[in-house]
Amino acid sequence: MAKWGQGDPRWIVEERADATNVNNWHWTERDATSWSKSKLKEVLVGLAVEGEAGRCEISDLKHVEGEASCSSRKGKLIFFYEWNLRLSWKGTVKESGEKHKGSVEIPNLSEENEVDDTEINVSKKKGEGDALKDLMRTEGTTKVREALRGYLKALKTEFTLGMILPTKATVGQELAAERKLSGSTVQDSGLPQSLDIVGVKIPTVKILMREIFNSPADELYSIFTTKDLVQKFSKCPAVINAEKGGKLQMFDGCVSGEYAELVPSQRIVLKWRCRNWPDEHYATVALQFKDMAAQTELQLECKGVPVSHEDSTRQCWKKQHFEEIHVLLQQPPDSME
Repeated sequence: MAKWGQGDPRWIVEERADATNVNNWHWTERDATSWSKSKLKEVLVGLAVEGEAGRCEISDLKHVEGEASCSSRKGKLIFFYEWNLRLSWKGTVKESGEKHKGSVEIPNLSEENEVDDTEINVSKKKGEGDALKDLMRTEGTTKVREALRGYLKALKTEFTLGMILPTKATVGQELAAERKLSGSTVQDSGLPQSLDIVGVKIPTVKILMREIFNSPADELYSIFTTKDLVQKFSKCPAVINAEKGGKLQMFDGCVSGEYAELVPSQRIVLKWRCRNWPDEHYATVALQFKDMAAQTELQLECKGVPVSHEDSTRQCWKKQHFEEIHVLLQQPPDSME
């Protein structure tokens, strides 16, 4: 038996806030299928190429079949993904203005093949417009490969945050490095940010945002606390129990938490997290509703966001919350009932 302090360091329990998976030694696995479907749609739909023949754009991700996962063992990450994808594209001939449609099929995107070796087939519906098909086969295929590389990069960085947990030896070094970088962080106008350590001893940042909505405060408040309205702007099933301690789940479980405080038409405080954050790590989100007659200023404070997830969290609130709520508010009044 080894003497005290002389055992294999891989099995020595450190002073960690989470007290789990010491030194990242044990096997952990995370399902990346749902996240990947959203990410693939994000990086592929909207891709456009333009040439002498005209302009083409990926208009939809029509078919997604497959799965993805990430496992960690002994501090190493192991990736598995296998996808069969079918995209729709549409194009316009420059000279004639004729419009054409087609498909892009990717039968086997997997870890067994490099992206450059992945088969990509372009087809077009019957009729003229072969020049557009050629444009998609050349420049379009190049754009698609770049997007696939972007998905794989995000899978191996963004999605895996928290799977290799910080140890006592590294957390101080990481925090010092992040503090050096924090000075160059893009900030909202007039709104400072701060760096802190919470939860499982990971570097975090506070996000401050403001948005003006063409809605009275009570109506905007109800959009965040009424299940039907949340499902309308998020376009996904949701769990909304708007009471203290009530659960919240949105975007197919990508966002979850609970309500910590509710003051009707004035304030909502949430315990809030994204699924790809370190396990059991939550931020505190405070939403302040400032009534301005026919408009409302929404002030958001999100404290405890993992530093490496700052940009994606900002985009989550900006793109998936604020912009979609603006769209909802532009709809006829009866759609809000």
